[in-house]
Amino acid sequence: MNYKKLGSIIGKIMFLEAVLMLLPLTVSLIYREPFSHVLAFLIPIVLLILLGLLLQLPKAERNTLYQKEGFALTAVSWIVMTLFGAIPFVINGNIPNYIDACFEMMSGFTTTGASIIEDITTISRSSLFWRSFSHWIGGMGILVFVMIFIPESSDGSSMHLLRAESPGPQVGKLVTKMKATTRILYLIYLGLTVLEIIILMLDKPIPGYEKDQFFLSLLATFGCAGTGGFGFIPGSIELFPPFSQYVISVFLLLFGCNFSLYYLLLIGKVRDFFRSEELKVYFGIVITAVGFVFLALIGRFDAFPQIYTTEEAFRHALFQVSTLVTTTGYTTTDFNLWPMLSVTVLILLMFCGAMAGSTAGGIKISRFIIALKGAHINIRKLINPRYVPNSKFEGKKLEARTVNDVFAFITLYFFIFLGVVFLLSFDPVNGQTVTVVSDAGTYKVTHGFLSNFTATLSCLSNIGPGLEAVGPYSSYAGYSSFSSILLTFTMLLGRLEILPVLILLSRRSWKKV
Repeated sequence: MNYKKLGSIIGKIMFLEAVLMLLPLTVSLIYREPFSHVLAFLIPIVLLILLGLLLQLPKAERNTLYQKEGFALTAVSWIVMTLFGAIPFVINGNIPNYIDACFEMMSGFTTTGASIIEDITTISRSSLFWRSFSHWIGGMGILVFVMIFIPESSDGSSMHLLRAESPGPQVGKLVTKMKATTRILYLIYLGLTVLEIIILMLDKPIPGYEKDQFFLSLLATFGCAGTGGFGFIPGSIELFPPFSQYVISVFLLLFGCNFSLYYLLLIGKVRDFFRSEELKVYFGIVITAVGFVFLALIGRFDAFPQIYTTEEAFRHALFQVSTLVTTTGYTTTDFNLWPMLSVTVLILLMFCGAMAGSTAGGIKISRFIIALKGAHINIRKLINPRYVPNSKFEGKKLEARTVNDVFAFITLYFFIFLGVVFLLSFDPVNGQTVTVVSDAGTYKVTHGFLSNFTATLSCLSNIGPGLEAVGPYSSYAGYSSFSSILLTFTMLLGRLEILPVLILLSRRSWKKV
């Protein structure tokens, strides 16, 4: 393991986090928050700079990074960002418990949106900004951002970092140079972010928040772009006007698309854009899911307390399908009380996720497509051992290695999922009653299997809210410190798609090479 080289890159990441913390520090100064809130960001900024400088002192004998080192570096980087990013919450008193603060920050950087905060109105503006901004930072990936500024290697090291951090079964460069690829991706990301902020500003402000329209539009867009979903006012997006809810729904779906496809549009390859197999399946799933949820809401197949107009039912169906298929986790209503058909569709979407190469979490649509094609190939081979497969995905021949990698990922995903659900069953919170206050009124739920099941699914797929005691109008505050640490680790596994974290934990990875 090339420790000195790893330390040098981690030091640069610390510098980057120090620079990024200047933004919430500025917010704290603009809103004239108490000096303790200013110190909350000044102290970690100084620590990050000093430690970052120390890590730059040792000179690496080898500047190259092997694949295992790239994967391990990715996992360590996210952990370091989280450990330092949680410090401001403890210093300003918004989240006094450091373990809870780490849970909140990991949830932010991994774009999960699961929160332990029970009353969002008690959180300072600077903390609200830092939480939501962490979604935007983590959406495209921390190391992808760092690669814009560090010299590109000629040995493939940059590709190892991109492969470790980018979601999906296949990762490639848009252009010849990796640095140019990362810049293109971030320009597209930034362009869509600015466009959404502008459009949200065109709508009327939220009653009671007239002076905060730009601030709230900024936070909503950060969560939307990174497909994160931290709430920043009571009710998540519930108080936003219908126009803004439609705008956010559309942009959620846009950020759930593979960013490589937007590059095709920019260079004029419109036909190639619409030929994308995954894109067709993605929007096919969205349209089908919206249809089922909408019909369940207006058909009232089950007795449930919400009464929607036809327009409201369609808007809520579109929004919740968009926010869950892209693993964002925003909400406009309490889907915890929806008919069983609607809830079942939403749970299936939580497993699914959006497209590979997007900012979304989940298993990814591309993996399901490849898995189905792989299963079809195996069945054909059983029928006819001489069968020669000629399956393609996105116009390219589907290699056996890719199919095997997909099957391995899905297997690991479900083993980890079941293991976390099992461990959560030991938590003392199980069996306790939780009071939920939502747009449908006040009601009580029992923290049980469905709570643990959807909490695990939500953290592993980087979604945020689950059902029952961890529903859209609840929080994760009831879990013990052990469960909070477990779910924090689960969020990291989900965001980095398992392998980088497993490589980090392997003893063989840390042998000096």
